Amino acid sequence: MIFKQYNAYYTTATILEWKYLLKHDKYKDIIIDSLKYLVEKRRIILNAFVIMNNHMHLIWQIVEPNELSAVQRDFLRFVAQNIKYDLKKHHPNELKRYKVDAADREYQIWERNPLSVEIWSEWVMRQKLNYIHQNPVRANLVSDPEKYKYSSAYFYKTGIDTFGMLTHIDF
Repeated sequence: MIFKQYNAYYTTATILEWKYLLKHDKYKDIIIDSLKYLVEKRRIILNAFVIMNNHMHLIWQIVEPNELSAVQRDFLRFVAQNIKYDLKKHHPNELKRYKVDAADREYQIWERNPLSVEIWSEWVMRQKLNYIHQNPVRANLVSDPEKYKYSSAYFYKTGIDTFGMLTHIDF
């Protein structure tokens, strides 16, 4: 099984106060491009994902010698900076919604402390994979998981990786 090679993690990151910032596809695309970069640089193996309007879920493996905390920190920081720059340039009033009273930052895009749980069994892997792919269906965005553009569900149904960054979990 591919997830036995490296430690696999189920990670959830949420936009500050569950705001619908990611409803704009250009911000979902920033996340996609960032994930592609991590795959290309061999920092991660990406097994599954879904990007919703206010959060995202990933199943990823951190390739040694990288560490989860560093990869997650760099990824979320890079995505936040790129979204912030776009907001500043094109949507300054929207950017104001992410202003925080913090010593270490003026704006905050992500909630602090994203959830990352190590996946230890095939059963948990299947459960998380199903949860990720059903997320857009439960949110009434699509009737079938594979119809949601910003998800790996289409890849798991057809074997076609339209993103060019996914590695199938072999059970």
